[in-house]
Amino acid sequence: MTAPVFLHPDVGAATPGARLALDGPEGRHAVSVKRLRPGEELTLTDGAGAGAVAAVVETSGKDRLLAEVRETRWEPPPEPWLTVVQALPKGDRGEVAVETMTETGVDAVVPWAAARCVTRWREERGAKALAKWRSTAREAGKQSRRMRFPEVAEPVTTRQLLPLLAAADLAVVLHEEGDVPLAGIGLPASGRIVLVVGPEGGIGAEELAELTAAGASPCRLGRSVLRTSTAGTAAAAVLLARTGRWG
Repeated sequence: MTAPVFLHPDVGAATPGARLALDGPEGRHAVSVKRLRPGEELTLTDGAGAGAVAAVVETSGKDRLLAEVRETRWEPPPEPWLTVVQALPKGDRGEVAVETMTETGVDAVVPWAAARCVTRWREERGAKALAKWRSTAREAGKQSRRMRFPEVAEPVTTRQLLPLLAAADLAVVLHEEGDVPLAGIGLPASGRIVLVVGPEGGIGAEELAELTAAGASPCRLGRSVLRTSTAGTAAAAVLLARTGRWG
């Protein structure tokens, strides 16, 4: 079984032999939940590609651990980079989407206030929802042993989304009437892929026209119509397997 992963902001500057302390929520999780003891291994990361294999030196109380770095690691940004633009779902389904997309390997998530979204992120409610998405990405990144966690961007409107599509090396919008199957579309070997997942009510004709005019290709995922909270994960799996990143 691989060693558990914990966040440490200073791991990028650490060298073999250095000692780093885990305290606060990370230390509490390591000592009281994982019950790590001296001699056991753990992985430290800053969530942005820098990491280290370390061993527990000592623990104190219920929320503090001292670890010694054995080996440092660096995970470069993957190629091609995959961003999923996720329409805002109802309830906690957005967190489900972020969690499973993180485990699958998505590199960035952009919350999208599509025209047919029932949920609207406004003021304090929107700030709390965004914080939950970011916390979910962080915890799912640790659980899935990632060195580089997904970026969760500020929410965008359709108009704000268009430049992102225009700048992508490949932009795809999932749509049940798409002429091309996602499993058959040509993929770039590097650069940026942007995948757009619509809301439960679907993407309207006018909004779809805006997305395609900006460079997005409508593609169908399969014969069945998935919920917005699962479509992004399924589509990301198709794309990542075909890029070779799962190899």
